[in-house]
Amino acid sequence: MYKKIGVVGDKDSVLAFKAIGIDVFPVVEADEARIAVDKMAMNGYAVIFITEQVAVTIEETIERYNKQMLPAVILIPSSLRIFIAIAPAATLPIVSLPELLPPPL
Repeated sequence: MYKKIGVVGDKDSVLAFKAIGIDVFPVVEADEARIAVDKMAMNGYAVIFITEQVAVTIEETIERYNKQMLPAVILIPSSLRIFIAIAPAATLPIVSLPELLPPPL
């Protein structure tokens, strides 16, 4: 039965997903990513998020799963790309994450 959600990508991009209960698979090389995605598909994952940075290295694997109904493979931006999209250097000052968080209670 499909009911799990997982994310594959570089450690900095995927670690935050663990806080919301998503299974995290940090990878460095294309072979690691390919193996992780295949294992997730065989183990009943309904949704697999993959960072775009990793996705370009495993296009054949992603294409194979895109031809099936499940698992749904969804590309997400890497953490670096999210930062650039939020604060383009030409228009906004660069702000670190601790400055954006509220002060501790």
